[in-house]
Amino acid sequence: MWIEDVPVPATDPLAERRRAAELARPAEGLRRVLLRYADGSCDLVLVAARDQWDRAALGRLAAGASVAPEAGASVGTQAGRTATTAPAPTASTPAPAPAWGLADEGPALPHLFALDDGGDEASWLAALAVTLRRHDPETTPVIGTDHGTYTVPEAATLGELKPSPADGPALAGLLFDEAELPGAYVPCLAPPFPLTLSVFRDADGWRLRCDHLSGHVSTEIAAQFARYLVRVHRMILTSPGTAVDEVDLLDEAERDRVAVLGRPSRPLVTTPVTVPEAFARIAAATPQRIALTEGAAGLTYGEVDERSTRLAHGLRERGVTAGDRVGVCLERTAELVVTLLAVLKAGATYVPVDPAYPADRIAHTARDAGLRVVVTRLPEFPDVAGCVPVSPDELLDAAAQLAGTPLPPTATTPDSAAYVIYTSGSTGRPKGVEVPHRNVIALLDATRQEYGFGTDDVWTWFHSAAFDFSVWEIWGCLLTGGRLVVVPYFVSREPDRFRDLLVAEQVTVLSQTPSAFAQLLDVDHTRVAVRLVVFGGEPLDARMLLPWFDRHPESNCRMVNMFGITETTVHVTEQTLTRRLALAASRSVGRALPGWHLYVTDPAGRLLPPGVAGEICVGGAGVALGYLGQEELTARRFVPDPFTGGTMYRSGDLGRLRPDGRLEHLGRIDSQVKIRGFRIELDEIRSVLLEDPDVRTAAVVVRRDDPADAATARIDAYVVLATCDPAAVRRRAAGILPDYMLPATVTALDTLPLTANGKLDTARLPAPAAPAREDGPVAADDDLTGQLRAIWSEVLGRPVDVDDDFFDLGGNSLFAVRIGAALRARGLPSLRLRELYRHPTIRATVRSLTAAEAKGGS
Repeated sequence: MWIEDVPVPATDPLAERRRAAELARPAEGLRRVLLRYADGSCDLVLVAARDQWDRAALGRLAAGASVAPEAGASVGTQAGRTATTAPAPTASTPAPAPAWGLADEGPALPHLFALDDGGDEASWLAALAVTLRRHDPETTPVIGTDHGTYTVPEAATLGELKPSPADGPALAGLLFDEAELPGAYVPCLAPPFPLTLSVFRDADGWRLRCDHLSGHVSTEIAAQFARYLVRVHRMILTSPGTAVDEVDLLDEAERDRVAVLGRPSRPLVTTPVTVPEAFARIAAATPQRIALTEGAAGLTYGEVDERSTRLAHGLRERGVTAGDRVGVCLERTAELVVTLLAVLKAGATYVPVDPAYPADRIAHTARDAGLRVVVTRLPEFPDVAGCVPVSPDELLDAAAQLAGTPLPPTATTPDSAAYVIYTSGSTGRPKGVEVPHRNVIALLDATRQEYGFGTDDVWTWFHSAAFDFSVWEIWGCLLTGGRLVVVPYFVSREPDRFRDLLVAEQVTVLSQTPSAFAQLLDVDHTRVAVRLVVFGGEPLDARMLLPWFDRHPESNCRMVNMFGITETTVHVTEQTLTRRLALAASRSVGRALPGWHLYVTDPAGRLLPPGVAGEICVGGAGVALGYLGQEELTARRFVPDPFTGGTMYRSGDLGRLRPDGRLEHLGRIDSQVKIRGFRIELDEIRSVLLEDPDVRTAAVVVRRDDPADAATARIDAYVVLATCDPAAVRRRAAGILPDYMLPATVTALDTLPLTANGKLDTARLPAPAAPAREDGPVAADDDLTGQLRAIWSEVLGRPVDVDDDFFDLGGNSLFAVRIGAALRARGLPSLRLRELYRHPTIRATVRSLTAAEAKGGS
């Protein structure tokens, strides 16, 4: 056997290339090479001709015996998979691939480690159980051996861990042999368990060998698992009094290695300035370039600069000073963008409020943010003490005498808050996130060069200003010199009209939630010529992009999936998607943006290894200032970064790092969900329901009738009532919650079902109750009504009568789009989303369509 000392650790790229070279070299007979690395680990490479020896002969050869080749034997021996000298393991049901295994398609290379002390089988079973639990705390570890399957019940200290027989599929197996084996020990031809650990002795001492099935566990994950196992076993032998909960799989060197994995592949080069300063540079360089387009009208950079300065003067005249927070409650128009810039020029912080929100929510935002001025055109803005609504026209009138006068300087710095955006909160009311100017600039500097943003680009502004995706759309465009196209709300909800806008405006940069993009895929998008699509706001099923790739090759249009959080300034990671990744249904959201970095931690805040799911924590340039007026919550979620000395944000999102540093996003840890791009805290909805004096207790769940169809996601509420009816509970909630948070159904129960430990048993909740009808079903009295009933019933998945309210039945904008498409497919009059909002019943819709048709005919 050839022995070679490789002067690098086993994880070094040089070591990987050395292993690959040995595996690739042909062998006429039997070739054995032992590679020893600088970190003390080893790899035994055994290569044999397929038809030279059978399994028994290979076992005798590995044990040092002389064996003649058996002509014609076909044993399927492969490089790195060898015969076994250990007793055959007891038959056990194979375990499914572990969630942390991250299977790969490469060769299943074995790993060999030198041990200081072999211990005994019980100590290895205990160490293996601890290591498995740290990789998957929710699953009881079942370990296969050559004499049965075992588990190790939890205990307080390492020394108290004792194995006991168990049933069930074994993910990992332990082959332990105390007898000293002559020559090189070769554990197995094909691992009997997805992860097979063999502990044995040879002439040089104790060894641990790790073999694995590549379809279950990748080579990198198997190697690191074995390293952690060795560390835990050493702790069992040397520190048996250590509390099991205090065991950390990672030593200092491993923590540094894992921390580096979550850092970006390129550095951030940025110069912090305020947003108005960055805009002023663009406006001064290209004052005649069109900055904003709304319909047929357009504003140049010079005009946006001049108008925003006039509005800023008006705000100053209204008493707004540096550091104030100013509400902006306007429809999605060019005027809104100019107003946001004006607030920043006045030295204040803008607080966007969607005018479509219920009055109670708007009032809460005004009170919570301490707004003294709100710029709005709402005719009846809620009455909030100390808060004065003012229209843009009034601000311009107030500043009329100051036209052409430069604004006096403010005390605003890059560290000052640029905006406060309110997100869903578990306390029953939304919470405001303060984001400074420097974060916005860093986001653009982190992406500008990679995606080639510049003056030739045309961006869409698709999302509400109260949704932080709009920060990326508005300032990403205007601070890189592009042209921003305002997408009216109803155009954004009607894919054919949106498609036409993209074509007419020659849009090049499109930002979309996956739910919104799915609507665009339902219409002919061949003529759409965008060069970049950025996804964010909710998880993306990459397979949905295959129809897009059919029409838009990767060389023409770059598709980028970005994971982000309001508290870390819109985007955190970037993953360019390809047809190959789409076919593989990749869940990767990529590596951290330059200046941002990622960790995945357990509940105790310890770093978790690659492959293991935990809480995603984000540090670096995007971390916000905190939650407005909520110091305790800020202290819990914005915590010290142990590796940089800065601050990191505990996201509450579940994810795992891959060995290459890419992040996989796996959903939420708590009750927060994303529906059609909106971030929703179910506890906030529940809290609003419990404010109703007739609601004794409540539960809120999300259902998705079709997991592959975002439109079928809906919120269902269950309540235990004192006196009132469920419809009254929903009507009250509708006055507080925005439409996207309003439960589609409210079902009354005598009691909520509970599990044995007193938690809500969601599996036992009944199907939600259909909305009550006061007069019973109404028959269709004409052909159009009958066809509409059939279409609505098919789309909504339930029987619909002529006076049922579309939105009370769980309807949403995605379903509305499908109803419009179905009408067009049948040659019926087209129904636009705006009309459906105005006429949400079949009876009213028929009346509206009939009137429109009669008007058109006359």
